[in-house]
Amino acid sequence: MILSDKRILDEIEKGTIIIEPFQRECLGTNSYDVHLGKYLATYKDRVLDAKAHNTITHFLLPKEGFVLHPGTLYLGVTLEYTETHAHVPFLEGKSSTGRLGIDIHATAGKGDVGFCNTWTLEISCAQPVRIYAGMPIGQLIYFAVEGNIETMYNTKNDAKYNNKTTKPVESMMWKNKF
Repeated sequence: MILSDKRILDEIEKGTIIIEPFQRECLGTNSYDVHLGKYLATYKDRVLDAKAHNTITHFLLPKEGFVLHPGTLYLGVTLEYTETHAHVPFLEGKSSTGRLGIDIHATAGKGDVGFCNTWTLEISCAQPVRIYAGMPIGQLIYFAVEGNIETMYNTKNDAKYNNKTTKPVESMMWKNKF
């Protein structure tokens, strides 16, 4: 079950959903619009290695915008910090973003109950497109959870993305054992 606008507001009131900053006009019928933060990042190496720590270079989006180019993976970040303590959050692209040929995540659209952070975006594009800090970039939808949660994401000792940040975070795949 996807939460409605009224239910999202109820959960914000109860503190089970936190969105900072929260703007009422960003609340849709059953979603909340999130915005592109001021930082982007790219990987330093062109060839990435799943067993290695691939480092990134952060940069500020200039006021005049930044042109994304096909064939490059950009890591972005949401302006909004979120916490979800009783629901499963999903981040999806907005249709207006998609119609510009921008994908905001490759595979990582689902958060876990207990996720408390900004969202790192895996941005790619179909053709060159200029983007801006603060532009609407995606929407969060929330699903109800069946059953009790044994371990919330923010209490896991091995959670790789628990450190609060305002910048995009590179892949931590290298921390997995395989």
